[in-house]
Amino acid sequence: MLGLEDFKQLVANAPLFAIDLVVLNEQNQILLGQRKNAPAKGFWFVPGGRVFKNESLENAVKRISQVELGCMLNREALHFLGLFDHFYSDSFFDKQISTHYINATHGIRLAVEQLNLPTEQHKVYRWVDVDDLAQDETVHSFSKIFIDDLKQWLNYD
Repeated sequence: MLGLEDFKQLVANAPLFAIDLVVLNEQNQILLGQRKNAPAKGFWFVPGGRVFKNESLENAVKRISQVELGCMLNREALHFLGLFDHFYSDSFFDKQISTHYINATHGIRLAVEQLNLPTEQHKVYRWVDVDDLAQDETVHSFSKIFIDDLKQWLNYD
């Protein structure tokens, strides 16, 4: 794993690859957490995290789901929604260092009882109806970027 200074240089000079998890409950509501850290601090955002060097996608999904949801998921249980660029003017390190993520966004249906939501990255959590997501201005635009792909997966008209 990279040291903090090396990671800062990486953020400043290269894109990061990440996995976002669009978790749906039985009522077609999406799980959102209110971000504690930059980038996107204060916004409601889907859970996710970056993939580490030499970490397989399968292992990344297991680790990220455990850290972000409190339950370990397998990659084959996820539905791939698409690849999306996330460009931020700030970063975890500094308001002057921008961040670029390439996110592999995946959907999954889970029962609320399967989750054990941590509070390290998110202050609180809430569920939002898929139909209400696009109009909710407190939800970050990068947690709406996948809506068309999500509705196609869910067979929305």
